[in-house]
Amino acid sequence: MNITFKITSRLLEKIRADLRRRHSFAYERVGFISAGLSFADGNKVLILARDYLPVEDEDYLPDLTVGALLGSEAIRKALQWSISKGNAVFHVHSHSGIGMPSFSAIDLHESSKFMLDFLKVSPMRLHGALVLSNDLASGLAVFDRNQPCIPVDSFVEVGCPIKKWSRT
Repeated sequence: MNITFKITSRLLEKIRADLRRRHSFAYERVGFISAGLSFADGNKVLILARDYLPVEDEDYLPDLTVGALLGSEAIRKALQWSISKGNAVFHVHSHSGIGMPSFSAIDLHESSKFMLDFLKVSPMRLHGALVLSNDLASGLAVFDRNQPCIPVDSFVEVGCPIKKWSRT
């Protein structure tokens, strides 16, 4: 399976700006990206980022073991957003820095839980997780709760200029 994630420069900057904001106790910010999907040739998937839902300040829980812990209300809002809009949803956070970011072990464990929750309420869609740096992104997607996550192969940032990068 070949997965490409497309996002406009304007939306990506909006997301990065939100994720840079300080929180009173969380070490990092997180949010959710809604996306449309296009399938081609049975083996290619195009993910088209549409909108961004930031996690509200009151939906973070104090926890010193992780950068940000979300309360159930944050997840409920994102699940409702997916259902009402009929979109795929990607959990997103930033590791800042320059270059290709990677998921930490905690990111992988927690993201898999998010993705499975979204598949329960929107099983006909693909869902996933992204981690951003200041210039690139990495991603994972899941189609089926009984299958492992699939890496996003390439990203396209639509703006002037258009930027493309891949995980390899």
